[in-house]
Amino acid sequence: MGMGVTVRDLIAKRAAKEIQPGMIVNLGIGIPSLVANHIPPHMQVMFQAENGVLGMGGAPEAGEENAMLCNAGGFPVTVVPGAAYFDSATAFGIIRSGLLDITILGGLEVSEQGDLANWIVPGKRVPGIGGAMELAQKAKKVIVLMSHVNKKGDFKIVKECTLPLTAKKCVDLIITDMAVIEVTENGLMLKEVMPPYTAEEVIRHTGCTLQVSDDLVSVSG
Repeated sequence: MGMGVTVRDLIAKRAAKEIQPGMIVNLGIGIPSLVANHIPPHMQVMFQAENGVLGMGGAPEAGEENAMLCNAGGFPVTVVPGAAYFDSATAFGIIRSGLLDITILGGLEVSEQGDLANWIVPGKRVPGIGGAMELAQKAKKVIVLMSHVNKKGDFKIVKECTLPLTAKKCVDLIITDMAVIEVTENGLMLKEVMPPYTAEEVIRHTGCTLQVSDDLVSVSG
């Protein structure tokens, strides 16, 4: 279950469909940062980053990068008309005030209750929790993008998270290379299956009970 460029883009492209015109959306590091590349050019969306940008566009063409303009992951970005720059205090003011319509985050584990672990694997050096804690708690909708299992084949969607939590009961939607899963009051609901997988394969690679939606669909590329 490789996580090559095409698979990462497939996940990001599906996540982009959750975004409506006029929304304010925060994109996390990793696969979420690719989502801006899949928004139709005419759609008005304001992407926010906790390093102090509102109105990020997609990645610049090679040679067109602005050394002063990057996303939260430090990668070069463009801006759209009406973009604004501000300090981190204002960036987090936007987040903590609940003004974000959606935050799209990476994930290490998600539990069937929607708990999220996405900031540390004990014993490995990491830069820290960053803005994920506030983003996960305060955004109106939290979407997690990740591979369905880790490199060892271990489940990442589990009954209980074993890794340190970012926030409890915060996740609304999980999009992986295998499936689109909604977190509901009654547990996890399999809504869409990514080709070339089947619902049976998704269930087999999930570490907790998955209910299957009556209107289950296969995601078209």
